[in-house]
Amino acid sequence: MPIGLRLCSARMSRTSIELRHLRCFLAIADEGNLTRAAARLHLTQPAVSRTLAALEKHVGARLVDRSTHHLALTPEGRAFHDRAVAAVAAFDAAVDPGRLRHRPLRLGHAWAAFGPYTTPLLRRWQREHPETRLELLRIDDRTAGLLRGEVDAALLRGPVESLDIPGLATEELLTEPRVAAVPSDSPLTGRPALTLADLTAETAILNPVSGTTTLDLWPADARPRSTLTVANTDDWLTAIAAGRGIGVSAASTATLHPHPGVTYRSLPDAPPVPVLLAWRDGDRHPATEALVTMAREIAREAADHPHE
Repeated sequence: MPIGLRLCSARMSRTSIELRHLRCFLAIADEGNLTRAAARLHLTQPAVSRTLAALEKHVGARLVDRSTHHLALTPEGRAFHDRAVAAVAAFDAAVDPGRLRHRPLRLGHAWAAFGPYTTPLLRRWQREHPETRLELLRIDDRTAGLLRGEVDAALLRGPVESLDIPGLATEELLTEPRVAAVPSDSPLTGRPALTLADLTAETAILNPVSGTTTLDLWPADARPRSTLTVANTDDWLTAIAAGRGIGVSAASTATLHPHPGVTYRSLPDAPPVPVLLAWRDGDRHPATEALVTMAREIAREAADHPHE
């Protein structure tokens, strides 16, 4: 990919897409406004508009909907955005390896991090690797920011085979039992444990953005009577507490997300959830290997001493 000195250009051939065009597009996506994007890039608004048009011509799709005062990405633009972020981040790391060595190691998670081992991991890292700060970032998407290049590694739950991440590498650390989350005033709280069948008369609240539960958890002929979709863990908890339905999650949710309106009960007949550490093998932070080793050791110690 050729790299130009100027950030934007009015002309671009079918084979001359450059990093500067990606930076312009990302500024437009972040600001949601051509004027603010131009100010951020220290360019004129016409220059930014021409660059966006040239990029769209190159990719053969409209990336930004300009039909309203507030710009919005089209579906093609949203898909292109994730890859543009990853490409720019990879380039910046490649041309400035010194910055990569000294910047924090960013560890993403969608809602429950490393469960009860989160604090031990953070404390041990601080003791053994004080030269590299470990930042724990909650990002509500299925890859916890890994696909978009927002993190260097991510703690994920559930299967990852369907994730479209080039060079994805994973390490399964442990598995967690599932729990049911029910409104605190529900008759179901009177039981010490529940089964999947106990939940079929309820509305299942599902988080398709970052959750691990789908209707496939239940047999095809015995599923909850209806579903309600939410976008993140906070909305999931609020809906359950409001009595709108029930949820199913990994056991760490009960520990890290207590709620006065939600009661958790074990769900022994549901399959456990794998907890994985994931990273992009071809674009790793220098400290990633140390993080993998440490997480693996903590998980192994937990397996050896489960009641400590």
